[in-house]
Amino acid sequence: MPTDRKRVIVVGAGFGGLAAAKALGSRDDGSPVEVTVIDRLNYFLFQPLLYQVAMAGLSATDVAYPIRAALHGRRNISVLLAEVDGVDVAARTVRLDDGTALSYDYLVMAAGAHTSYFGHDQWATFAPGLKDLDDALVIRKRVLTALEGAERASDPAERQRLLTFVVVGGGPTGVELAGAIADLSRDILAVDFKRLDRKAVRVVLVEMADRILTPFDPPLSERARAQLEDLGVEVRTGVRVEAVDAGGVRVGGETLHAGTVLWGAGVRPSPLAAALGVPLDRAGRVLVGQDCAVPGHPELFVIGDMASFTPDGAETPLPGISPVAIQQARLVARNILDEVRGFPRQHFRYFDKGFMATIGRARAVAQLGRLRLSGLIAWLMWVFVHLWYLVGFRNRLAVFTNWIWAYIVSRHGARVITGRPMSPTPGGSQSRASAP
Repeated sequence: MPTDRKRVIVVGAGFGGLAAAKALGSRDDGSPVEVTVIDRLNYFLFQPLLYQVAMAGLSATDVAYPIRAALHGRRNISVLLAEVDGVDVAARTVRLDDGTALSYDYLVMAAGAHTSYFGHDQWATFAPGLKDLDDALVIRKRVLTALEGAERASDPAERQRLLTFVVVGGGPTGVELAGAIADLSRDILAVDFKRLDRKAVRVVLVEMADRILTPFDPPLSERARAQLEDLGVEVRTGVRVEAVDAGGVRVGGETLHAGTVLWGAGVRPSPLAAALGVPLDRAGRVLVGQDCAVPGHPELFVIGDMASFTPDGAETPLPGISPVAIQQARLVARNILDEVRGFPRQHFRYFDKGFMATIGRARAVAQLGRLRLSGLIAWLMWVFVHLWYLVGFRNRLAVFTNWIWAYIVSRHGARVITGRPMSPTPGGSQSRASAP
């Protein structure tokens, strides 16, 4: 076993961090690097399917996989369950929440992003975002509790308020949530709730831009809108959210009285980006060079949602999506290994695999190179791609089984309200309840 291994620390085990660790890992003792992966959670989360956990289509364990299991057999990798409090770039040390300081020769920052309320963080109490399993379970509880409350409500106005759902943000997360709520209510109300009319369920999707799914070509955005409206979703574009409180949301001067408001409008980099003390872009992301390293700090790599990477000749940075993070991670790992072995670094070249978004069951849009798809065929392609990238055979089998079951019999098998029960009373008190 080499005694002069270079020490590599990977902060974050999302798509980018896990891909970097796998590429740096070795199944024998001959690796020139020793890798430490640090994450505040002990599992990798497959975020593209998180909305299905929130909408009771999948269980939490279907979209999460232990980090240690994902890196099993890689002899040069250690995993630490810890929170990173800070990084001393000059001293090349990472400080953990227990006061421990770990030194490194190379650091790969892949700590991801958090929900952004654009300066209105007080809205988080009333409009939860969707970034982790805790968020998904909170959303599931609020949605299901609203339906249960509507079943009990004797006041028609209160029943309608509880059956009104507002989703803020017309990106993939917002579109998927809105479509899934419409699917959920359509599938279960007629069968399991005797006093509710599924036609009374109102789902409103609000987007500040002039169209939803702005990364897609305008014709695909319109197809997505048409599919949402076919599900009964009201799509409002070109309007700004002015206020969110326990009673609902004010949009474009109009107050929408809603029992449930969900936030899918934006993200911001992990606070660790600013803590590095290096140049940031206007969105708070770390500016990196063509090798994904911070200029002036060749040992410090930043990838994924934390990084602002603009390809040579381009005018705008690459989007914060998982294919970008994964490809950057593999390039960074290769550059570290090559440099340790005496070879020069390579520049990052992104291969654009396109965009996909699902809109309820058997509905989706896909933009893959010159190919434009919508409807059932796009949804089937979306299913295949997401199953392919799931970590762990058991997860793939469980998700596939649940999807087929839900598609054939239109059921949502994970309709379990966890934690202390919430009391849906007039005025939206369930929005003030603590998370489970």
